[in-house]
Amino acid sequence: MGNAGGEPIVWVVRHGETEWSRSGRHTGRTDLPLTADGEAQARRVGGLIRSLLAGSQLDLVLCSPLLRARKTAELAGLYDGATSVGACAVLDDLREWDYGDLEGMTTAEICAAYPGWSIWEGPWPGGETSTDIAERSDRVIARVLSSGASQVALVGHGHFSRATAGRWVGEAAAAGRWLALDTASVSTLGWSRDERVVERWNLTAVPM
Repeated sequence: MGNAGGEPIVWVVRHGETEWSRSGRHTGRTDLPLTADGEAQARRVGGLIRSLLAGSQLDLVLCSPLLRARKTAELAGLYDGATSVGACAVLDDLREWDYGDLEGMTTAEICAAYPGWSIWEGPWPGGETSTDIAERSDRVIARVLSSGASQVALVGHGHFSRATAGRWVGEAAAAGRWLALDTASVSTLGWSRDERVVERWNLTAVPM
């Protein structure tokens, strides 16, 4: 494992808790703040990342434009709230899946209207399809691979991050269905020889 050949290690950071993530409501374009617990989670994320880096430094931080991600990055010490600071920038492609007409609904509510529904298979009335998400994920990955950075953090969201992990290992975006991801979690995407792999997944810091 690792990046002995100079390939980038990708730190995938999901934002802290919001009211809708706590209640299981699909939160795409709705720009919700973190809860108080979410802010505390975000602070712990920073400590967890620094512990895992073990003295190394992040070369590049890319953040979703949505408030819950930007605030998580800020409280974690990765981002100071400006649009772009040094090697830290907002990247629109990191925004969450656009759920369209399903925005704000729970899975149970969606399945009442669309029996057997999943975000991975659809339908996606008024929103992004899994193909749309794969295209965005591929652009994010291309940005990482062309950056020249060796340690890159992506601060974003649950479903989009899971889809991006699937694309990282050469699978369909729907492979993210097998990668549960908690709020305020840290994961790493890396390399085994020349193959892209998932190194760590869904690590969270224990409250002190």
